[in-house]
Amino acid sequence: MLQTPRGGAGNGTAAEDRRLMSIGAVLNALRDEFPEVTISKIRFLESEGLIEPERTPSGYRKFSPQDVERLGHVLRMQRDHYLPLKVIREHLDALERGERPSLPSLGQPREPGDAWGVSDADEPTAARVGRAELMAAAEIDAEQLADWETYGLIVPLPDGGYDAEAVTVAALVVELGRFGIEPRHLRAVKSAAEREAGLVDQVVAPLRRHRNPQTRAHAEARTKELAGLTGKLHSALVQTALGVRLP
Repeated sequence: MLQTPRGGAGNGTAAEDRRLMSIGAVLNALRDEFPEVTISKIRFLESEGLIEPERTPSGYRKFSPQDVERLGHVLRMQRDHYLPLKVIREHLDALERGERPSLPSLGQPREPGDAWGVSDADEPTAARVGRAELMAAAEIDAEQLADWETYGLIVPLPDGGYDAEAVTVAALVVELGRFGIEPRHLRAVKSAAEREAGLVDQVVAPLRRHRNPQTRAHAEARTKELAGLTGKLHSALVQTALGVRLP
């Protein structure tokens, strides 16, 4: 349970000062568990009041171990429970006050009339999220979601729900939007992803059609492995083309 307040490294002792971390060091500390986290994501979470790192006289952010722990909680709750940032902030603040709140669930409203509560039909499963849940997690409205669907960035399942990965896509589209990148600009990214998926599918398709269940299970593992490798290659090629290297 979180017991130290945000910005708790600011007590001024030399020992605590030595434990403060730069934003780059925080990124490296989190990336093993959260490989998609970026510096802009950390800055955004700060702007939303989820963390309050210290600032040096020159304006650089310095993060305490408690800040890093809190960041991990935020990212974990987004990834595993698809919760809006407002709900996550309220939950963690309650923990810091010494309370023992139950983990909020988007499948049930916290209080009567809560706007983000959804019906039983929209209740999430491990591989599916409902429409209302997706909008709540991404903090977008129906018009934005419809726009993303028009460009094929978010694709509903036949039953009207969404693959859980849609939450990740939605979060990234929102974050790119903060840089002025609109859904229509992402068609090339979508096309590149479909070509990469087609390449992976060519490799694993014979395994998927095999009669042996173990071989079909191997196909799923091979698909995940190849998806990870092509994703890393894509990222490396983009960095090379831009002449930059991410920390």
